[in-house]
Amino acid sequence: MENVVPPQITTELTQILSNLVLGDNEIRSNAEKAVNERLEQTPELYLLALTQFATAADTEVMRSFSLVLLRRLLFRSPVNQRLSLYDQLSAHALSTLERLLLHSLSHEPSVVVRRKAVDTVCDLANNAMSRGRPWHALQAQSFSMAESNDALARESAFRVFAGCPNLIMDLQTETVLAVLEKGLQDPQSVEVRHAALRASVSFLSATEHNQLAQVMSLMYPMLNTLPYLSHSQLPSFLSTLTPLASSHPQLFAPHLHNLLKFLPGLIIPSSDPGPTPTVARPNPAGGSSFVFPPPSADEKGKSPATGDLSADDEEAEEVRKAALEFMLSLSEARPSMVRRVDGWTTAIVRGCLASMGEIPEEETTIWLEADPAEDPTDDTYPHVYEQSLDRLACALGGKAVLPPAFSDIPGMLASHDWRMRHAGLMAIAAIAEGTAKVMQNELGRIVDLVTPMFADPHPRVRYAACQCIGQLCTDLEEVIQEQYHQQLLNVLIHTLEAPEPRVHAHAAAALINFCEGVERDILLPYLDPIVERLLKLLNPGASGEGKQPKRYVQEQAITTLAMVADASEATFAKHYSAIMPLLLNVLQNANTPEYRKLRVKAMECAGLIAIAVGRDVFRPDSAQFIELLMRIQNSPPDPSDTMLGHYLIATWAKVCQAMGPEFEPYLPVVMPPLLIAASAKADVSVYDESAEEKDGWETISMDGRQVGIKTSAIEEKCQAFETLVIYCSTLGPRFAPYLSQSLELVLPSLRFFFHEGVREASAMLVPMLLHCGKLSNTLTHQMVSASFSQLVNCIGIENDVSFLASLYKCFSDSLRVVGGPTALPQEIQDGVIEATKRQLQALADRRKSRANLPANDIRDDKEELMLLEEMEDFALEDMGKMLHAFDANHPLLVAISSVRELGLHLGQWDSSEEGGHEG
Repeated sequence: MENVVPPQITTELTQILSNLVLGDNEIRSNAEKAVNERLEQTPELYLLALTQFATAADTEVMRSFSLVLLRRLLFRSPVNQRLSLYDQLSAHALSTLERLLLHSLSHEPSVVVRRKAVDTVCDLANNAMSRGRPWHALQAQSFSMAESNDALARESAFRVFAGCPNLIMDLQTETVLAVLEKGLQDPQSVEVRHAALRASVSFLSATEHNQLAQVMSLMYPMLNTLPYLSHSQLPSFLSTLTPLASSHPQLFAPHLHNLLKFLPGLIIPSSDPGPTPTVARPNPAGGSSFVFPPPSADEKGKSPATGDLSADDEEAEEVRKAALEFMLSLSEARPSMVRRVDGWTTAIVRGCLASMGEIPEEETTIWLEADPAEDPTDDTYPHVYEQSLDRLACALGGKAVLPPAFSDIPGMLASHDWRMRHAGLMAIAAIAEGTAKVMQNELGRIVDLVTPMFADPHPRVRYAACQCIGQLCTDLEEVIQEQYHQQLLNVLIHTLEAPEPRVHAHAAAALINFCEGVERDILLPYLDPIVERLLKLLNPGASGEGKQPKRYVQEQAITTLAMVADASEATFAKHYSAIMPLLLNVLQNANTPEYRKLRVKAMECAGLIAIAVGRDVFRPDSAQFIELLMRIQNSPPDPSDTMLGHYLIATWAKVCQAMGPEFEPYLPVVMPPLLIAASAKADVSVYDESAEEKDGWETISMDGRQVGIKTSAIEEKCQAFETLVIYCSTLGPRFAPYLSQSLELVLPSLRFFFHEGVREASAMLVPMLLHCGKLSNTLTHQMVSASFSQLVNCIGIENDVSFLASLYKCFSDSLRVVGGPTALPQEIQDGVIEATKRQLQALADRRKSRANLPANDIRDDKEELMLLEEMEDFALEDMGKMLHAFDANHPLLVAISSVRELGLHLGQWDSSEEGGHEG
């Protein structure tokens, strides 16, 4: 192509780009500065030069780099400018830039660079279309390339359709389907077929719901790409289909029976997997139905697959994971649809159970010696299959999952192979959450199956037994503790004395789960032997053993002691004198980095024990404990210690709960850092989509860019608000010195949309703070007016019905504090009534809209709709309570009843098909 910029510009840019890819930080930094300066001074010239360089550079690396850089720069807004560089280009420059990119798209010889060109072209096309500038030349060239004799050109065309589906959305349906189907049946290239599959998925995903019936025929050739693939190719094709399975599961409904002939062989490990399909004959028969095995196999008396029987383990594992994820995604998206397919659930369950037993035998010694937080064997553990079983149970429920699971689990527990016994126990733990409602009916048999495994000769099986009991105690909370406490505590207490640290530490961890759902009277007869053994784990030297315990065992023993104290309450006082000195000793001496976790666990434990035994028992040690906390708080901050701040705030709150009014003198110590934490703003960053996700950040994709939210800071903010609730509720009028500051933080945070916990805590705090002000005679008219004005504003715009209920409760509680509606200005009274009318209308409209849904959609989404209606009913109930405070016969109370009647009342529907998340 002809040069579009002067040669000297090209020469200069070549040098700058060469410097950008160098490893020298100073040279690279100067090059970045040079790029920014050129773009600020003459953006058109250098963007065109960069685009030209992307088509003409001598090396693949530089052409690829130029395309990536162009993509990043085009829609970036320079400093102090609102418009992106793209928006500053003239029509002529835009036309030239597009022409250069189209040339790269059609003439670039390198596969890798061509794909980078596709990415840049799609980004440009999508952004241009969003600005009302369709790229007709790209559309025409892509359709031409789709018919090319060159496989790379065809692949590129379908990649463009995948990345920019708007290019084909407005064309005649028959034309689009014909092009896509031809690509799906490409006789020469599996890459073309995969690109066509991606394009087809994008097309179907972008199609309006009411138009799907006209394009469903595309599903046949899409699924017919699968049987002719080798093991190495299957994962990418299945992964491409999986998002469509999640978003449009109904498209797969006609094909489930045939998929079931194909997929189980991929997810169930087998010593004889049978012939593996190849790409030799990509759907030569065509046809309108996805079938497996393909018709050609039966017609010729042989499989279409001829090779690749010796696919290595890693390759087979990738296939298994991809097929499993596809089946799970369909199951989660439309549970009722897959429940009706005999064998679907069984196939997934058996695939998971068999794969869960694939633990390397030789790693047991390493596992025994490892700290659980730094266990190298964790990388080879089959986590994905446990998680898959959990997801399946939560999606389909106990009636679907328990029968196939327990047709295999008893045999696994009796297996001669410890890995299968381990897998059987971990499987029970994995399905407990989703099947809890049905599992309750068989709980006695399950306990009888699990408890003997605590005597298993293999330590990892005993560890799994602890995990299983711990999970059952969480997912069947209170039920299992009440009915089977004797069996469970007998085995757990005995296992606290297991010779292996990994096992006795996990038994202590399982005790935490048990204590969280146990009645105090049930626990008391076992308190002494539990505490005795936990103290022995914490300080074995006291019993004359002289053996240095592993630090993670001590940490776990302290954590479990804290939970036992919390559950046994005042009765724990008899053990107070044996434990509190040990904890204070840890806080006094555990100052080096390796003891950080032990120190914060000791802080937490001491705080919980203080609450459990009460202020009279705790009082003699309170001064020393508080002095140690203050010393820790005032020590030089260590940026690498990410736990300390969280545990300090939590422990101070526990001390406040234990001491009650006596804690007031320490408010000046704890409130300044707490208010700083509560004042934190949401930390939001926008960075390039290729950037890796950082710890403590949650990322979401927006307009092709990654938006990161620093969740760690937001969690600290939430904890601070929850601690304010504790201080204000515990100290009442004594909290008055911080009333004004707290209210200034709380009222705006009712609209802190980044974290629901912050908003819920704020809604609890408003009436508490008003009450504090009233009792201390520090409440002003301005505080009352500001509080109720903010509540009215929030009620008027709130879309989350769950939080709407909290807002109405907050309003009602605050109303009682100030003395009823007459204490409010008339504009506040009128405002909340008008806001309530709007909310009632919105709720009525939503319920009417749901009532018009097709019966099949209602049945498929029954659980979700039931939960939504339940939350709406809570909001209506709290709305009614507030109106009742204004007038026991308020006319809007009738409207609330009318809106409630508009509900689907799904609880009255036939429940023969069990819901998913039952526990």
